[in-house]
Order: sequence, then structure tokens, then C-alpha cells
Amino acid sequence: MSDILLNVKGLKTFYTGGDEIVPAVDGVDIQVREGEFLGLVGESGCGKSTVVRSIMGLIDIIYTEIAAGEVLYNGVDLLKLSRKELYKLRGKEISMIFQNPLTSLNPVYTIGDQIAETVRLHNSVTKKEARQKAVDLLKMVGIPDPETRIRDYPHQLSGGMQQRVLIAIALANQPKLLIADEPTTALDVTIQAQILELIRSLRKKLNISMVMISHNMGVIAETCEKMMVMYGGVIVESGDTKTIFRDPKHPYTQGLLQAVPKLTDSKDKLFNIKGQVPVFHVPVTQCRFCDRCEYVEEQCRQQEPKLVPLENGSCVRCWKYGAGEVDHGNE
Repeated sequence: MSDILLNVKGLKTFYTGGDEIVPAVDGVDIQVREGEFLGLVGESGCGKSTVVRSIMGLIDIIYTEIAAGEVLYNGVDLLKLSRKELYKLRGKEISMIFQNPLTSLNPVYTIGDQIAETVRLHNSVTKKEARQKAVDLLKMVGIPDPETRIRDYPHQLSGGMQQRVLIAIALANQPKLLIADEPTTALDVTIQAQILELIRSLRKKLNISMVMISHNMGVIAETCEKMMVMYGGVIVESGDTKTIFRDPKHPYTQGLLQAVPKLTDSKDKLFNIKGQVPVFHVPVTQCRFCDRCEYVEEQCRQQEPKLVPLENGSCVRCWKYGAGEVDHGNE
């Protein structure tokens, strides 16, 4: 299994406040192989962003605690690195694209300066060389007239252009792993399609691995060959993207797919999953989806199911499919 680039084992990240402990991430396993795109999907509040922020070391230690687990990158546990060691790795080996470019870019520096700064942080190059690298990166992500654009400030660019700049910054040091946290959420549909096409083309060109975080099933379908569905801090279904879209097993996954609008749908009202993601507290002693599930039975309210492997190659956390537990990391 030497091609495994990222191997997350039993990750638990808890929010603490007073006497209550909220399991935002409660025992998550993830594997990403070299050159692979993995999608992590679910509603807001399911724990997706907390997973990637735990991986990147970006959690607020005042009210957040990584209670257990390992985050192995090329065999090195990122959770055991010092702040200085992690700082050297972040932005070079592992980069992240955030969901809101306008708040991620510094408004008082030109985009050229911001890209060049990222280059110089991890490379011994002159200001002139870093600036030329910034021009090359802007050209690579499809920004026209990059020699002129590097002098622009973020507010002078459209939302789509700002997102391309964030992608250029993330790719500045040719990382092996890219983490994208809802990279198209703030964009309109047309620009979203352009950004997804850019990501796909860069994948072929740079041979990078990616973890794509999204609540949009369409985005996952277009970019990722493997996917994991997250709910209430745990993985409820994982496997091949095409298999899950064709044959979803968990009631939550089925609901997410039913909620995707279809061109052929003549209904006046779109489908929605009843209720909302609840806030859980340690320990959890029931199926986390039971209060919203149409198939709920008494056993679901008394004990939390474990992940079980299915004949279609997926893994699912539901009492409908028996009991058991597997290593569900991106199989």
C-alpha cells in the first residue's frame, strides 16, 4: 500500500464548552492514494470542514481538541509535528483552497505579491524570479494578460478570477496533496463549471491528489472517483462514486441524491430531507440519522451501527445491512 499518500486513522476532533463535549469528528478513517481525487460530502454541520482543518492543523485550540487518531502523510503523523515543522509542510507538500476567495485574499496586497510571497516562503529565489513564477501560475490557471493582472488587488477581480488566484497560490509550490473546501460555493453556476474544468485539467497536468469537500453532489460526481458521505461526525457510506450514485444504500445518501434537481422533474416542490443535522454529545448511543430516517426501528435508537462492507464494494453504517466494522478508508 505504498501508494497511499494520506492515511487518516480514527480521527476524533471534539468541541468543548463547559461540561459538554460535541464530537464534530468522531472516529473518521480516510485514505487518499497518489493521483486520486476523493470527495467528502454532506450537509453543513456534518463535520467535513473540521476533518480537513484537523488534517491541516488549522483548528482553534481554545475550544477544539483532537482527542484521538493519526493523520499520516507519507508515513509521517502530522498530529505529532511541531508548529514549525507543520508550517514548513503546509503550502509546500499539502495546500488548501478555501471556499471564500474574497476573505482568503489580503485586500491590501496585489495578487502578484501574494503569490510571490508563497513561492518565496518555501524556495530560495529572488523577488524577480518569484514574480515571474506568479505570472506563470496566473497563466496556468487561465487568467488573461497575467503580466498586467499581477498588479491588481483582489477587489479588482471577479469572483471566478479570485478563485483562480487562490488555486494559483495553492499550486505555487507544486504540492502533492490539495485540499479544496467548498471551492465553488460562492460562485454562480457558469463560473463554477469553469473552475471544475480547470481543476480537472490541472489534475492531468500536475498529477496531484485531492480531497474535495462539498455539499454539492454534482461537484463530487464531476471531479472525484471515490467518495465518502459524512453525517453527524462519522462516515455513513463510502466507495466508488459511480457505484454510490447508481446504487446508494444509506438512507441519508439516498436523500441527498433525491434532493438534486433534475431537468426531467416536473414536480412543483423539490425533495428535501426532513429536519436538520442535530448537535450530538459524547457518548453517542444511537444511529445519528435515526430522527430523520423513514426506515427507523427501535434498534436504531438504542445502539449506533458500525460500518459494514457490501457486495457492491461500498461500506455503509446502517442496521439494515447487519453489524460489523471495516477499514473503510477509500476502498
